Amino acid sequence: MDLAILSVSFLVFLLLGVPVSFALGLSCVLTYLHEGLPAATAMQSMISGMNAFSFLAVPFFILSGELMLHGGIADRILRFAQTLVGHFRGGLGMANVVACTLFGGVSGSPVADVSAMGGVMIPMMKKEGYSADYAVNVTTHASLAGALMPTSHNLIIYAYAASGTAGVLAGPNIMVKGVSIGDLMFAGLLPCIVLMVCMLFAAWWVAKREGFPIRPDGSHSDHLDKFAGWHAVAVACVAALPGMLVVAIILGFIIMGVATATEAAGIAVTYSLLLTFIGYRTMNWSKLVKAAAKAAKTTGVVLLLIGVSTMFQYIMAILEIPDKTAELLLGATTNPLIMFLLINLILFLLGTFMDMASTILICTPLFLPLAIQMGMGPVQFGMVMLLNCALGLNTPPVGTTQFVGCAIGNVSVEQVMKTILPFYGALFAVMAVVTYFPAFSTWLPSLLKGMPVY
Repeated sequence: MDLAILSVSFLVFLLLGVPVSFALGLSCVLTYLHEGLPAATAMQSMISGMNAFSFLAVPFFILSGELMLHGGIADRILRFAQTLVGHFRGGLGMANVVACTLFGGVSGSPVADVSAMGGVMIPMMKKEGYSADYAVNVTTHASLAGALMPTSHNLIIYAYAASGTAGVLAGPNIMVKGVSIGDLMFAGLLPCIVLMVCMLFAAWWVAKREGFPIRPDGSHSDHLDKFAGWHAVAVACVAALPGMLVVAIILGFIIMGVATATEAAGIAVTYSLLLTFIGYRTMNWSKLVKAAAKAAKTTGVVLLLIGVSTMFQYIMAILEIPDKTAELLLGATTNPLIMFLLINLILFLLGTFMDMASTILICTPLFLPLAIQMGMGPVQFGMVMLLNCALGLNTPPVGTTQFVGCAIGNVSVEQVMKTILPFYGALFAVMAVVTYFPAFSTWLPSLLKGMPVY
């Protein structure tokens, strides 16, 4: 009965248009009351969930990304990407992929990536003869790399959700004592590179099939004689390099043991302020206020989700929901390959109508113990989780990044969905690689630590 109250009330609140954080919190409170638990218990669990030192990294990463977004970093990264790959067939599309990947490493947010790069690239691509749906698909799919980058606050959210996850699955307790945020930061680098390569191929293949131009002047010539030269590439790289160094700074301090992930995030904010105010001189007080206000709003939403998810995890433990979920899936199959496919499918479907943070916080306690039993470690599962959630950002009915891209491109979601398959194919290829080849997410953290990482 309690499980029915929790699930039905949550679905009803979502159908009524209540935001996910409030819907989850209200359904948890109703279940608490039906269980006879004091209402104060719900508030205590909510506050204790938000009271963690590691969560200081969340507002720092968000603020650093907003500072870079409002500080003109995107324009320099875009010029570098255009000089590097802009001379190929569908050059603007390929430059868009590179620029979105690089700026995703700076901002750590797919939505910010689409807003910054899409605002420039989508109108430019339409003007130069590319279809609006192609421009939107390239931008929105390439921007998903931001969810896996070291600056992504979703990595911290997953680390929190994974720590302390436990479940009784067909025997002994499976306990995740903690997941290193540093390991997660390094784990996302190789999948990001694979994602960029797959997106470059998809952008080139569609451009070649549709006969899109090679160069921004609209030329359809196959002679690649307009390459700006490596000197121009080097000049553009030097101009963009200070902005892109924020990723190296974060990872470098963590490798050297100088700072924790939280402290490195604070250093990234300081660096972003110095770079945009003094280095590039593109930041002013008006932009700073806008960046800080947006960062504060996003941080509030994230922390509220973390608080209500703690309530949810407490209820799940009482009702033994992870165990029941595991029993249900294990009743369908005990083959790890099929089990991972089912988990991916469920995560993808849930991600289509919930935002990324909500999906991570709700689904990690449900599926991580089962994934561990099937042989997938928490670091690898984190990459699988983030990829599925990122894919959900680009799929209706929620599809935040897709709606932003469509608004910029002035094209309907229906039109974009008609031509989305090649880009979906690239994403699913990356998903398969990360799911079934653990080394793509565990090799780099393992190499840096000198010992296996699970």
